[in-house]
Amino acid sequence: MNLALFATGDGNTPLSPEEQIELIPDLSTRDELNEWERQNILEAANWAFAPKNIFQKDMLTSAFVCELHRRMFNATWKWAGMFRSSEKNIGIPHHQVRETLAVLLGDTRYWLEHQTYPSNELAIRFHHRLVAIHCFPNGNGRHARLMADVLIQQQGMPVFTWGGTNKNIARPGEIRQQYLDALRSADRNDIQPLLLFART
Repeated sequence: MNLALFATGDGNTPLSPEEQIELIPDLSTRDELNEWERQNILEAANWAFAPKNIFQKDMLTSAFVCELHRRMFNATWKWAGMFRSSEKNIGIPHHQVRETLAVLLGDTRYWLEHQTYPSNELAIRFHHRLVAIHCFPNGNGRHARLMADVLIQQQGMPVFTWGGTNKNIARPGEIRQQYLDALRSADRNDIQPLLLFART
């Protein structure tokens, strides 16, 4: 196994040895893995934004949360769409994931029904809390961003730009650091930097 495939940096979730061996394709470099995952995620986004799905599927269910993750990574990881069963450097204890996710989905339904927040803020608050739960072994940020994009589009608004439409948040650099800093501000109850970043 090529350990360079699984090197982690700031804001990345390390995979356990058991999770690493669940890689499906035979890849040699981190760049190959990133590209493989990117293609997998594009297919999932096409599915999520298809007219028959975007306005007819109830995304605020555990089933949809898992199905979207599965479609994002099903050509990459055998554990795609499965809640994590190990502790990570971020996120709640793994045995609390199901219950805490159910609370978030219920809260978001309430926010929508009662118009608790403007649409952009609602979707970004949802995104932040989903990242904080960290439901899956990996891919949580990318999954939470796509979930937020689906949620905002279901409210009739354009998807978020997440620091610029041609930027790759997954790659180390200034854009990723801005995103991580904005998430940390949200951890301190200041949602504005993440809201601004999402619409930059």
